[in-house]
Amino acid sequence: MKTKTKAEKEWLSRVAGLGCIVCERSLGIEGSPAVIHHVRHGYGKGQKAPHIGGTIPLCWAHHDAQSASGYHHAPYDWQKRHGTEKELLNIVNEKLGFDN
Repeated sequence: MKTKTKAEKEWLSRVAGLGCIVCERSLGIEGSPAVIHHVRHGYGKGQKAPHIGGTIPLCWAHHDAQSASGYHHAPYDWQKRHGTEKELLNIVNEKLGFDN
């Protein structure tokens, strides 16, 4: 596994610092503790998006396969409810001043 650069670590910290994008957008809850989700849209199976510009912040419940409301539990249903990864990624990148 490749070691993250200083810039990547800083970016991921900024992304996580936003709080869960789904909690904010769908539930009106700001600042939920978040983990990093690498978007799958546009990447092959087993591949993940880059750290910088390819990640969104999700709380455990909206991320994990163990949670019925988690992306990794049912990604297609999740995107119907909360928006596509691409839509959410655009919001996150805009908030952080990243030009897609």
